[in-house]
Amino acid sequence: MIRSVFLSSALALIFAAPISAQGGDAASLVYDGIPAVPEGIETDLQTYQNTRSATFQGWTEAGGILIRTRFGETAQLHRVAAPGAAREQITFFEEPVRNATSAPAGDRYIFAKDVGGRELYQGYLFDSAGIRTLITDPGTRNDAFTFSRDGKRIAWTRATPGRSDWDILLMEGGDITTRRVVATGPGVIAPLDFSPDGRKILLHRYISATASERYILDLDSGKTRQINPSDTEISYVGGRFTPDGEGVLVLSDQDAEYTRLVRFDVGTGKSALLSPADLAWDVEGYDLTKVSAFDVSPNGRLLAYSINEDARSRMVLIDLVNGKKLPVPDLGEVVLRKLRFSPDGTRIGMTVSAGDAESDVWTWDHKRKSLERWTFSEMGDLASGQLPMTSVIRFPSFDGRSIPAIVYRAKSPPPGKRPVLIVVHGGPEAQMRPSFDATFAYFVDKLGAVIVAPNIRGSTGYGRSFTNLDNGLKREDAVKDIGALLDWIAAQSDLDPSRVVIYGASYGGYVTLASLAYYDARLAGAIDEVGISNWSTFLKTTEGYRRDSRRAEYGDERDPEMQAFFDRISPLNMTGRMTKPLLVIQGANDPRVPRTEAEQVVAKLRAAGREVWYLLAKDEGHGFRKKANQDAAAAVQTMFLRRAFGLDDAGKK
Repeated sequence: MIRSVFLSSALALIFAAPISAQGGDAASLVYDGIPAVPEGIETDLQTYQNTRSATFQGWTEAGGILIRTRFGETAQLHRVAAPGAAREQITFFEEPVRNATSAPAGDRYIFAKDVGGRELYQGYLFDSAGIRTLITDPGTRNDAFTFSRDGKRIAWTRATPGRSDWDILLMEGGDITTRRVVATGPGVIAPLDFSPDGRKILLHRYISATASERYILDLDSGKTRQINPSDTEISYVGGRFTPDGEGVLVLSDQDAEYTRLVRFDVGTGKSALLSPADLAWDVEGYDLTKVSAFDVSPNGRLLAYSINEDARSRMVLIDLVNGKKLPVPDLGEVVLRKLRFSPDGTRIGMTVSAGDAESDVWTWDHKRKSLERWTFSEMGDLASGQLPMTSVIRFPSFDGRSIPAIVYRAKSPPPGKRPVLIVVHGGPEAQMRPSFDATFAYFVDKLGAVIVAPNIRGSTGYGRSFTNLDNGLKREDAVKDIGALLDWIAAQSDLDPSRVVIYGASYGGYVTLASLAYYDARLAGAIDEVGISNWSTFLKTTEGYRRDSRRAEYGDERDPEMQAFFDRISPLNMTGRMTKPLLVIQGANDPRVPRTEAEQVVAKLRAAGREVWYLLAKDEGHGFRKKANQDAAAAVQTMFLRRAFGLDDAGKK
């Protein structure tokens, strides 16, 4: 339950030269047991690593856009005044800027950033005069910054390390002395929207991948009221008040396999379905804060959303008055992010990405029926023939279930059987989608590899039942999907089953390590990035503000039956089965999967005489965000893969 709080007083990866030999330390990077990388690999990689992308962050009051892109070591915020206009950089930090939220009125926005990958995101208010003000408390994690319609109120969520409850904070305008906690509650709670009069906040509470709740917080009385209370699990995504304040739009899978767009009447609680009842795919939502990919025009007449059809996006625009569908652009096989109407309601901004092109920002003018590209992200020296093509395949698993996967192949592959890199996403409540990845492009073009990225059971995008298939004591069934994928690879005439490497990050790192134990004889090696090696130690050491949600997903180690199960399936307890080379990549400041998860498996395998390379970034957390560190990791991965694939003698000791 979310508890209201009333307080009258204010609350007070630089890349260093060539990679060193085993045991070396180059600035922020520690190379443990890693041979020196040949210079040719670094040179080859530069062509691919110098690509850029741009993501849509919001609109400016003047009708321009805010974007996030990189022109140096880290991604920063830029303004773009018109389609194709120059990018004007407006933040300049050594650390990457995470995201930005624009005020509906007044040329102001809030952006968040942290230091060293610790995920203690701090919020900064940037006003039209160019003055930047820190509005959050150092040492806390802050997210989901939300403006009221008139821009006079700002709400956000705050987590404190070591504490399971999250807080909702409210600030009047830009006056930090008015900052106060207005609600607190267990699990991840966050503001989604203000009512049009600014006196209520729509709140999100995350419980698990398939269970969440929506509340309305009355700022005058301090009371919270749950929308659509239910004894059964419902997954909600996003949420917006209607412009008249009488309704709430939200994505919901209540009584359905897929998420649908629903309107709840605030007064009566009655619901009405806005997306097709027979839709066999999710209306899209994305990221861990459960932000929706739909938006309503400022006058309340138009609704824009996108549908996740087999990992690709399809845009929909409807007139809420007459229910008619309006024309939308044919964008091809792309992935869309963050659809947002312009202040005048005539255009819809969005991020568009594809398998053979970096992400860029486009707009659709629904009155003129005009599609315009605003950013033109550089692809370095890459020619179109060097970029991979993507496709979606399916393979049968052990129980007859069909498992989807994204495949990256060369457009003109060389003759012979190709080596394979299996890439497993984290989450597990996530989905691999056919977006561009510069390192993937390099592996396909220069190593001749085929990349297969399965959406194993537990992934989102394929319905509630599919997402629940790996829960609790069914965790190993997801690993069995990898065994089925190895069977599929062996049956393909153009793939070499003797040259298969598996890579995974976070939860995908667990699947990678478990696969190395179960399918050691069928793998040439494995790459584990920020992966879970022991379920019990992970759940005890992951940051306190996320521990309950992880127990809801994976199981509670305090339960004796679950503890026994974790003892049996944890890769750390199966290292005796692992004989193939392993590369482990870790950020020292990771609050999600602490570095101890990496170092305990490295130590145990080395004690048994196994070959393990270990790359540690001292200024990163859950994944590498700085270009120099990303470049270094790509170089080490390349050397590891060349050796595992038998392409040459690179990296042999």
